[in-house]
Amino acid sequence: MYVVYILFSRTSLKFYTRQTDNLENRLHRHNAGLSLSTKYGKPWELIYKIGLVDRSHAVQLETKIKK
Repeated sequence: MYVVYILFSRTSLKFYTRQTDNLENRLHRHNAGLSLSTKYGKPWELIYKIGLVDRSHAVQLETKIKK
């Protein structure tokens, strides 16, 4: 199962949307500063997630959300 998730940073007032098959690990990496894209917005809050059956569907939804 894949998850499309949206994070919010109160520090930078930005949203961040991606997809993963391990949400707990990804959230940890974002908040530990291990992801270059989110390094400067921590702490990040999970504000939305939705599970999808495969990566193909997750990528399609992620793309639509970002538009």
